Amino acid sequence: MGYECPVTSDDVPTSERSRTRRLARAALYAALTATVLFGVGFLVRSKWDPLISLDDDAIRAMTDVTREHPALRDTLIVWQEVTQPVKLYVAGTLLCLWVWLAKGYRTRAWWAFGTMMFAWFVGFSAKLVFQRARPLVEDPVSEAPGYSFPSGHALNSAAFCTTVVILLWPLVQSRAWRAVMVTVAGVVVVLTALDRTFLGVHYPSDVSVGVLTGVGLVLASYAGYSGWNPPDHPRTARDPDTTTTGSHPDPVPEESRWRS
Repeated sequence: MGYECPVTSDDVPTSERSRTRRLARAALYAALTATVLFGVGFLVRSKWDPLISLDDDAIRAMTDVTREHPALRDTLIVWQEVTQPVKLYVAGTLLCLWVWLAKGYRTRAWWAFGTMMFAWFVGFSAKLVFQRARPLVEDPVSEAPGYSFPSGHALNSAAFCTTVVILLWPLVQSRAWRAVMVTVAGVVVVLTALDRTFLGVHYPSDVSVGVLTGVGLVLASYAGYSGWNPPDHPRTARDPDTTTTGSHPDPVPEESRWRS
């Protein structure tokens, strides 16, 4: 008979407290994200004059810059195509498969995939809820179908980049490479937000709320995921974010289990 870790009277309460704190953090992040999305969405739907005026003035100024620089416009169009949400999520899905199959982080890969799909669904649904028309520009620089609020490109690029950083964090041990990873993710999100406004297909409020919503959704999801301890699996690597107090570590290295 193998050794079994004894369960003390403190194990269950500690686990329950940990789970309660984890779910409370997730609920808090989700509530803050929803407050931003629906708060600004309400102002958009009610056509709050200060916000509408600020958006209109910004779009006119930014599209004037793009119109005067054809090379900039061509670059923005290329970036628009590269950062299409469907393309980002295809790349994200392949990355999740690699993390699962090559690195053994099955649960972490499923978390990342589910989070990205949920963010995509929220962004699509929010457009149908608020139904904001695209910016009206006298001499359009570019055009895009569908509704404007929130920006799908901005929301999904923010959700994608944030998820990828968290997904790969335990696999990237070097502080320097972690800094590079975070920097590249931030640059991608900022460039995508600027791309949408300089092309005149989204208002600044669309992209701002899109970025905040995308990041907020991922942080809420991660807050609920971090600290959760799924059942052991012989082919699954131990995820450092799912180790909780009171759970015993796997005493046998994964490569040893494979040889046994």
